[in-house]
Amino acid sequence: MKENRRHIVAHDSSVDAVHQARHVTWVGFWLNAVLAVAKVAGGIFGRSTALVADGIHSFSDFFSDIIVIVMVGVARKRPDMGHQFGHGRYEALATVILSVILMAVAAAILIESIDRIILIYRGAVVPKPATMALYIIAFSIISKEWLFHYTMRVGIRINSEAVKANAWHHRSDAFSSVATLIGVAGASFLGEKWRILDPFAAIVVSAIITFVSVRMIMPAIGELLGRSLSHEECLSIEKAVSGTDGVKGWHCLRTFKSGNDAYIEVHIKVDGNMNVCDAHRIATAAERHICGALPHMSVHATTHIEPAQGS
Repeated sequence: MKENRRHIVAHDSSVDAVHQARHVTWVGFWLNAVLAVAKVAGGIFGRSTALVADGIHSFSDFFSDIIVIVMVGVARKRPDMGHQFGHGRYEALATVILSVILMAVAAAILIESIDRIILIYRGAVVPKPATMALYIIAFSIISKEWLFHYTMRVGIRINSEAVKANAWHHRSDAFSSVATLIGVAGASFLGEKWRILDPFAAIVVSAIITFVSVRMIMPAIGELLGRSLSHEECLSIEKAVSGTDGVKGWHCLRTFKSGNDAYIEVHIKVDGNMNVCDAHRIATAAERHICGALPHMSVHATTHIEPAQGS
């Protein structure tokens, strides 16, 4: 019996992928800086709790951008003696940290908004939000939606879950700004009794942020816990192995994901009477087909050769 290993590197080199990830993240970092300061200042001087909450959400992007810049570089490092399967799971760890930050921001916004609603019901006078708050929110929605698409394109191109998660962070900011826009517009134009819409909009922002956080954190936790590749990906692998000439059967398929890397082990059965060289060629062909079945990932395939029954 013989084991063969084949490593197929994705079309983007690790160095180039890290460069792209960091470049798009720095673009987001500086745009977030402008938006965060503008929202918080506009919310304070424009008398809008929802806009201040939205600004705090944008400030959380600072931390997420820094995490991505650091973690993506670590995740793309070559394997070493301490991490023989590579450092890909640092990317999943970065995604978990991003999600936890978002959840903390959502909780803080929710608590502050509920406190403000209680004060309003007790008779507190709520000032009318200034018109400039609406212009700031509109600019935020347009710029963050553009940043989402830009970041997501890069994340898909280099197949980086952390960059994709950061893209969804940008979109959550755009969604929260839409909710803020509705709340501030209602509070501005529908009269004093509707000014409670401003803190209600902040609660909607909190709910959106929480939803995005859960959506990001679940697959990342699965990766950290060693969950297998998806059912569809496993079916593609099975089809690739079964379609290889000379393979008479297979069993014991095992997979797991680490960042952009997929690690696959499968036992294949071949004619027990053939020589080692012919069996090796079949194993190599099976590995090549496995790699072709997952073109979006760097594949590390291990085949274990066994004689078919009755050989």
